[in-house]
This record gives sequence, C-alpha cells and structure tokens, in this order.
Amino acid sequence: MPQEKLNIQLCNLTEKYYGQIEALMDEAYPDLGGAWPLHTITRLIEEFPEGQIGVIDSDELVGIALTVQVDYQRFSNPHVYEDIVDSNDDVKNNPEGDALYGLDVVIKSSHRGLRLGRRLYDARKELCRQYNLRAILAGGRIPNYHQHAETLTPAQYIEQVSRRAIYDPILTFQLANEFQVKRLMRKYLPEDEKSVGYATLLEWNNILFEPIDTVLHTPKHIVRVGAVQWQMRAISSYEELVAQVEFFVDTVSDYQSDFIVFPEFFNAPLMGLSNMYQQKDAVLFLAGYTEKLRDHMSKLAIEYNANIITGSMPLNENGHLYNVSYLCHRSGQIDEQRKIHVTPHEKRDLIIQGGSDLRVFETDAGRVGILICYDVEFPELGRILAEQEVDILFVPFWTDTKNSYLRVRHCAQARAIENECYVVIAGSVGNLPQVEALDVQYSQSAVLSPSDFPFPHDSVLAEATPNTEMLLFADLDMSKLKILHSEGTVRNLRDRRLDVYQVKYLGGE
Repeated sequence: MPQEKLNIQLCNLTEKYYGQIEALMDEAYPDLGGAWPLHTITRLIEEFPEGQIGVIDSDELVGIALTVQVDYQRFSNPHVYEDIVDSNDDVKNNPEGDALYGLDVVIKSSHRGLRLGRRLYDARKELCRQYNLRAILAGGRIPNYHQHAETLTPAQYIEQVSRRAIYDPILTFQLANEFQVKRLMRKYLPEDEKSVGYATLLEWNNILFEPIDTVLHTPKHIVRVGAVQWQMRAISSYEELVAQVEFFVDTVSDYQSDFIVFPEFFNAPLMGLSNMYQQKDAVLFLAGYTEKLRDHMSKLAIEYNANIITGSMPLNENGHLYNVSYLCHRSGQIDEQRKIHVTPHEKRDLIIQGGSDLRVFETDAGRVGILICYDVEFPELGRILAEQEVDILFVPFWTDTKNSYLRVRHCAQARAIENECYVVIAGSVGNLPQVEALDVQYSQSAVLSPSDFPFPHDSVLAEATPNTEMLLFADLDMSKLKILHSEGTVRNLRDRRLDVYQVKYLGGE
C-alpha cells in the first residue's frame, strides 16, 4: 500500500466498528475460534470505553487494542484465561482495579510493518499513566513454541526468545515494548495448541504510579533547590557571619526552596578572628565553632522551612580533624557526611583525615547524597549512591583556580550522566588576604542534569555568573528521572554489566 494514501489516526472503539473488529479477529485467530461476539465487545465499550482503542486508516479500522481494569494483586499471580473471559465470552472488568490487563492487540495483515502495534501499546501506556494505575499485565501466548517443544522447555524457549536467538511473533513484540516476563503460566489457554497451553505473565511497570495517599505524604514532583555562591569577606565577629547566613536562608526560603546548599568551608572567615598563623592551628580554632554553627543552622532550617546543606566545616573529634557537611532537615533532624577523599593540601597542611561512611539520606523532597568537593572526582562514590537510588547529589566545593574548579565541574557533570541524577554544585568567591592559604577563590555554581531529551541540551539547568556573589535557583522534575531510568535513550544504570564488573561498598565508620 503506497504510504501517500495512508491516513492513520487513533480512536476509541464504538459499536459501529463491530463488523470490522470481527473481521480483524477472525483473520488473527482462526485456530482459537475467531472473533468475540457482539455482546462481549459491547460490554467492553460500555464498561471501559477509554481502554478500547482502534487505529483507523481513513474510514477503515486496521488495528485494535482491547483492555480491562483488574486488581494487580490478583492478576500479577498465576491465573488462567477464564479468570478474565468466562465460557460465555463475558469479560470481567473491575472499575476499581489498580492495573490494566491487555486482552488483544490485532493489526490487519495489509497494514503490518507500519509499527501500528507499537502505537497502540504507547496509547495503552499513556492510559495507564493518566489513570495512575500500577501496571499493565497480560497473559502472553508463545505461538512458535510448538516448533521447539521437543528440544526446549518453556523456560528455555522464553530465554532464547529474550536473547533473540528465536523469534516469537507475540513474545518478541512484548519484550521490544518494555514488558518483562514475570512468570510462566501453565494451562492458561488449553486449546492454544501452538503455545502447548503455556503463556507468559507479562508486566509493564508504571514508574509514575503513586498510591492514593494524603497530600502530606505524597512525594513531591517538583523540587526547588537554591545554591548560595558565597562571598568570602572579612568579619569582625561570629554574630556577623551568622547574620550573613540567615540573610541567605531567609532570601532563599522566600522562593519556597526545598533545599539550600552552602559551599565547602564557607565559614572560613571565622579564622580571621584568631591570631594564629599556622594553618593547622587556625583550622582547629575554626572547628571550635562547628557544633554551635551547625545547631544554629538546624534552627534556621526549622524556622524557614527548608532543608539546609551546611557546606562543610572542620570537626574536631577526639583530636582528629574531619571535613564534615551537615544536612539540617526542616524537621529538626541532623545528618552528616564526612569528606572521604582529602586533598594533599588538607592532609599535609590542615591535618584533616578522611571519613569512611557514605550514605543516601531520606528527605521530604527526595533521596539525597553529599560529596564534598574532591569526593566528586571519584566515580565510585557516585555509583554507590546511585545504587542506593539517589535523586539529588549536592557538591559543596572550594576551589582557588579555574582549572581546579573545572575538575569539580566536569566530574560533577559526569556523575549526573552516569548515575542518572541531578547534581548541585556550590562554591565560594572573593578572598581572605588575612587568612593564610585562603587568599583567592574561583567559582561558578551550577545545577546539572542527566543528558537526554527531557533535559536541557547542554545538561545545565542553571548556572551562576562566575566569581560573583549570588543565589542560584532551579526546579528539578523528579518524574523525569523516573522516566529516564526506565525509558531513556540510554540507560546507564540498567545496562551495567554486573556479570563483568561491580563497585562494592565495604562499609562505614
């Protein structure tokens, strides 16, 4: 059929199409009794009209997809065809069901090869999303199995089809449309001699499904983050620094941000209050303020209703110095993440040592992780967090030159791509000439995304003006991450060869 004569449209089926539905089903199922009677189709249309989808070419019906609603718990377990369609050809639709069940997809022989079946499956998936249903289930025939039944078990046959060593007109198509085989069902349709009575239980999972719940417990679709590109400046007191912190928290909270992130060692101006010239002594002096400042920022998180990532601060624990970032939840809970990889300068001059604990933190706006500056340059850490299903990775950093900044920036972008998550980097600018080794800063804070069609072409959601004190905001669409994990152009997490390599977390402190 010449393509210029085609006029393909989707429609919802009505009774007027029954004659054409009958012809399609008779053509497709001559060995299984052909078409359903009129009363079956009529009942489907009356009880679930949106689920009965057709493809028309001009005025001709050339494809159909018939669907019912079912209870997921019941039909995600073994069942037989008669549990759906009884001996009188009455189809059992459950209007309170939380899943779709795919009955038949039929394409007229003259229109095969045009990917119309895929179009019908996409429409069915969209219906599942719009109805906020858990999944699409289907009992799938394996009509080519009779050709291999003497040499392969049904399980071996399914495995060969999944590897594309064998072609099966139904199972191959289902797998290509992102359905997964959940289990083998015996005696599903005993009269199906080509499948030798077997069928697969197939499932397409709706990753956007949200259980009906109260508004207070519904996960956020859009999460707003605010990054503080902090100006290093001389201060005359601790209270002056705290006032500056509160100014930024107040301002960012005015934009209803869910998260506020400060840079690494943003509290370094406090070192200017000491008369200590050795860098180690100055950092020990700074550590004396850490717990007090942490607790104050936790109070601000509650007062201004925003989760605060406190950049990082030196922590003196039994004579050992650590570089620590705190996550101050707006609930009042406080979590901490210690910098694992310390730079040669930190180790040599500041006598800071690395921590060994790494985890993802549950928040009211998603699962987050924190990698402090140098840590983001080690891909293993990001991958460990990704295996814990991190949504947002916060990277407070402190860099003095553009090349050191670009190491952090490029590695952070790589972490976003390879781990399919958002990454927020926040640094400081300006100078502190009165503090040894803290006399220059370079920063361009940014909010980075994975690289695929739902995201910006350059994978940059927002970025600050270089070396200028400012605030940076971005809205993160969490549903885009779910779609990426399941249906992305490439799927870095799903396509890992775990049979060849693995990244293993050995534990924490």
